[in-house]
Amino acid sequence: MRSSVLSLPSARDEYSATPPLDRAVASALPTRLRPADLLRLTDEGAEDILAGRYDHLLPADGLWPTEQRWATRLIADDEVDVWLISWTPGKPTELHDHAGSLGALTVLSGALSEFRWNGTELRERTLAAGDQASFPIGWVHDVVRAADATAGPLDPTLSVHAYSPPLTAMSYYEVTGHGTLRRTETVLTDQPEGDL
Repeated sequence: MRSSVLSLPSARDEYSATPPLDRAVASALPTRLRPADLLRLTDEGAEDILAGRYDHLLPADGLWPTEQRWATRLIADDEVDVWLISWTPGKPTELHDHAGSLGALTVLSGALSEFRWNGTELRERTLAAGDQASFPIGWVHDVVRAADATAGPLDPTLSVHAYSPPLTAMSYYEVTGHGTLRRTETVLTDQPEGDL
């Protein structure tokens, strides 16, 4: 996986490779983990999946769902949730944020298209296998399996996501006719990336 944090020391029972923050700053943040920590966790999760450490959590018949997204939680504690998500064609998440959680992802296979609100418009980027992205609090985006001519309908598009603190809510948005963003609803959830 491509990551700017691969050179950092990695201790799987110690999440943060960054130095401690000033107490006044740290107390104002929702988590001690930083985007680089979450990127490292998603990268490690992807490596663990490839190594077969989570085979017991994968679909028993070896077939990935083709009608809707599928997800399984890999790690869960009071500080972070790490998920594996399987994406299906034509099933966007809808524009959303992750409430008070920071997030990161690593694309394991296939490709994802992300449509992010930049304050005036939606900007698209494609994340291919090995790519990573992080998103701060307030990041509003829609994610969907990218149209990929080389992937067949049964080829999985997989990504590993980390959220800290663990998800408790998501807000959904629409772009108005005036070119602004309007929140349409907020839901309590511990599920990643919209309805599964």
